[in-house]
Amino acid sequence: MPTVSVRRELLFQALGRSYTDEEFDELCFEFGLELDDVTSEKDIISKEKGEGKAEGASDTVLYKIDVPANRYDLLCLEGLVRGLQVFKERINLPRYEKIIPAKGEGQKLIITEETAKVRPHAVAAVLRNITFTKERYDSFIDLQEKLHQNICRRRALVAIGTHDLDTIAGPFTFTAKAPSEIKFKPLNQSQEYTAPQMMDLYRTDSHLRHYLHLIENKPLYPVIYDSNGVVLSMPPIINGDHSKINLNTRNVFVECTGTDMTKAKIVLDIIVTMFSEYCEKPFTVEAVEVILPNGKTHIYPELAYRKEKVKPEHINKKLGISETPSSLAKLLTRMCLKSHVIGNGNNIEIEIPPTRADIIHACDIVEDAAIAYGYNNIQMTIPKTYTIANQLPLNKLTELLRLDLAAAGFTEALTFALCSQEDIADKLGTDISTTKAVHIANPKTAEFQVARTTLLPGLLKTIAANRKMPLPLKLFEISDIVVKDPSKDVGARNYRHLCAVYYNKSPGFEIIHGLLDRVMQLLEVPPSKENGYVIKATEGSAFFPGRCAEIFAKGQSVGKLGVLHPDVITKFELTMPCSALEINIEPFL
Repeated sequence: MPTVSVRRELLFQALGRSYTDEEFDELCFEFGLELDDVTSEKDIISKEKGEGKAEGASDTVLYKIDVPANRYDLLCLEGLVRGLQVFKERINLPRYEKIIPAKGEGQKLIITEETAKVRPHAVAAVLRNITFTKERYDSFIDLQEKLHQNICRRRALVAIGTHDLDTIAGPFTFTAKAPSEIKFKPLNQSQEYTAPQMMDLYRTDSHLRHYLHLIENKPLYPVIYDSNGVVLSMPPIINGDHSKINLNTRNVFVECTGTDMTKAKIVLDIIVTMFSEYCEKPFTVEAVEVILPNGKTHIYPELAYRKEKVKPEHINKKLGISETPSSLAKLLTRMCLKSHVIGNGNNIEIEIPPTRADIIHACDIVEDAAIAYGYNNIQMTIPKTYTIANQLPLNKLTELLRLDLAAAGFTEALTFALCSQEDIADKLGTDISTTKAVHIANPKTAEFQVARTTLLPGLLKTIAANRKMPLPLKLFEISDIVVKDPSKDVGARNYRHLCAVYYNKSPGFEIIHGLLDRVMQLLEVPPSKENGYVIKATEGSAFFPGRCAEIFAKGQSVGKLGVLHPDVITKFELTMPCSALEINIEPFL
């Protein structure tokens, strides 16, 4: 959940009254938020860097408020105050108005076809005759950063640029050029740089270096120019210094470029609705004409209101309450969803404002009704149907085996379900294409590229991390492995495996074999060919030649045991012989 930090004095001033910390905590809870911490800038620095670094820092009290990730309208002081004031019925929900300038007088943003391969979408709007103070300016910048980290997915989907309109001249052009052709003075820099020089400059920047990879390897970089060739920004990296806004800025040109058009429109709507209250005519936004590469034009921001209908009995049934339609409509209006009863009380018509992009389905409306009603006010009732909980047979078998394996002298390990391709393929002497492994689409690290298809690598890595422990090391794990399965609706399925490893100066194959016999004894599977289990000599890429056996139980292969190949042991940074057993326990249910 995003955390919004607001100064307590500014918050209370905007709310028109003061609260104790306990009272405000209760108000947040009623509104579906959580007061996470009451702190100050000095306390934060002191905790992170020590008291010495905190000298001279502000003692102003800060409220850190946890906000639901989909409530983009609450990510700044302005939206938070507006939401709370409407919730407490102190103000009516404002109506946001889009002003379309007379023909030839409005701003235009022209998108060229070169942007298609790097960042194809752009929307824009103008906040006209806005008045900034230091606090409003800081909130304006902070909201952009919060949106970048949240809905914009660290600028991958959308990047926001805000510019002083009085320093630039439209129409504006959003295009893409070769990096060497782009040259301008970036924000807060004293000289001009080419795009490649900027990439080198920001490679060590603690903030901007995280966004360089978004366009770094592209043949063309996106860039926005005004009619005089002045660079406004090179999204998603940096704005130009020429058009930077300050406390004296009166007209703000807001542009959002991105790879996701829906998200771009939502982000633009949120920024302009939150700060249009500071315009000379509050809650009005000047529209911008966006011309697409195919010649079509669109007017932004959309500021679209839409209407939904929900039956009162549907809300009452879902929540377990019995409110009248008019009472439910009032509850929803308090949640910034202007509602009224229509027909003979059979329906409630809800108007969804442009600030509530989180309202997608009727269940979202029901949730808001529940918040306004108060979860603590819903009466607890005994369910009409009695059900008896029971452990899944597979989990019950797993728990029983864990106890007995521990009693046999083996220590349980719990390893990661994700691993590297190398762990389940190269290190075990096989090819990744033969493993049926499920691959992660965007792995954050080379350690977590695929879902494991065997438990063995995890145990061997655990032994490698504990080599200094007294020998022998006897480990086991009973967990799920994942393999591709086209017959399943998700394209993959889990199998519950049991894996055990013995690590000592001698291989200890007889100990692993003995453990197999004990497991089969517990499972009441006798050593026989017909209805029991047998082991047959086989070969496995991870095992020493002639020291590997396949385990058959009830006529089907359930796993393997044997002495691991020296190459496998070496690749896992081990130095002594090792025996291993791995079986699928699902056939024994």
